[in-house]
Amino acid sequence: MAASSRSGSGQSSSGKKFWLLGGGILLAITLYTGGWFYAASALKTTVLKAIAPRDQAGVSGECSDIEFRGYPFRIGLFCSKVDVDDSVNGVSATFGALRSAAQVYAPGHIVWELDSPAEIRTSNGLSISAQWANLQSSLATRLKGIDRSSILIEGLKATAVSSFTGQTVSFDAARTEIHLRQNGADLDGAISVKDANTAITDWPQVFPKLSASIDVTVAGKAGLIDGSDPNGLNGSAGELRRIVANIGDGKVMTLTGPFSFDEQGLLSGKFKLEIERLEPWGESLKQTFPDIASTVNTATKLLKSLAGGKDKVSVDLIVDHGNATVSGFIPLGRIPPI
Repeated sequence: MAASSRSGSGQSSSGKKFWLLGGGILLAITLYTGGWFYAASALKTTVLKAIAPRDQAGVSGECSDIEFRGYPFRIGLFCSKVDVDDSVNGVSATFGALRSAAQVYAPGHIVWELDSPAEIRTSNGLSISAQWANLQSSLATRLKGIDRSSILIEGLKATAVSSFTGQTVSFDAARTEIHLRQNGADLDGAISVKDANTAITDWPQVFPKLSASIDVTVAGKAGLIDGSDPNGLNGSAGELRRIVANIGDGKVMTLTGPFSFDEQGLLSGKFKLEIERLEPWGESLKQTFPDIASTVNTATKLLKSLAGGKDKVSVDLIVDHGNATVSGFIPLGRIPPI
């Protein structure tokens, strides 16, 4: 009788352990699932911020036909269309399908793809339409938002139309890369385009086909990467480490130097402009603007004299609240505010 009693007690103890184990597993699964969906929601917010940086009232981003996939080991977000609306600045935009994903063990490292077409409209009458063959991006987050972001666009074709002026500007590039990162309080940026063309309707072909790259730091503007800095570039300053424009055959322009924008968005700066193969650059300008051939000849002779007769020229380009001059005394024109 005593043996039977001990046997029943052992079975009861085993049953309790079984239910405790089962309950613990169920609780773990529930907590994991809740964490997975929280991470998926955070992924949605982060990717939409990367597409349309914002951190203010009146700006919203929405995914149509949203689906979360990849449970349990991968976090995936799929949308058939992305809509962004900025009622403060009067800007709205639509994009094609969005696909994004992150590994469960590294939810802060996100990769995403966005399909064309894109349509962007502003309250001042500007509309932009764009197509591309491929757009891929990766970004890394930390507690204070997006830490760094990279975007690759292949086969970009974009057209901007102003309903006020009727002017149309077209741009295409074989390959475009944009890299941004927070460097303490500063923002580092590197942008490059390959085989880019720009055309303005009813204008001469001002811009030759070129490849270009920009390397820049903007002080105190790390928040621009995800919109947490609401002031934009107005009132900012930084260092243009290098802009290089190459139109082939050794015709290269390089621009470096410190810069700043005032509260009205007007540029100031003291830049060093280097032009390689000055004579071929002049010939290209004369072919584009035959009516100003004599002016180009005069400018070419002046620059060559400053360079001691050499075909590589280095001059100071001074910009004072939008007014650009060479060495402070040869006027070039006025740069509009950003």
